[in-house]
Amino acid sequence: MRKLSIIPVALLLALGACGHSTSDRALSGAALGAGAGATGAAITGHDALRGAAIGGLVGAAAGGLTSSDDINLGDPVWRSRRW
Repeated sequence: MRKLSIIPVALLLALGACGHSTSDRALSGAALGAGAGATGAAITGHDALRGAAIGGLVGAAAGGLTSSDDINLGDPVWRSRRW
């Protein structure tokens, strides 16, 4: 069961965050982490709200502690000119 919980964490770190500023990366990392955490918790039969909270915190940390040189998925949705 522990191997299954490593998959969302690995995906979260791989998709760390979008944007160039630290705040953009932390916000998008939190959103990605919350989604991954809630999904992972629900799949494994745990509390989805707790999973979202933990995933959001880990995602915000991953986004805030990495730079766009490490992981760059482009501009976040709220900075996109396509809107």
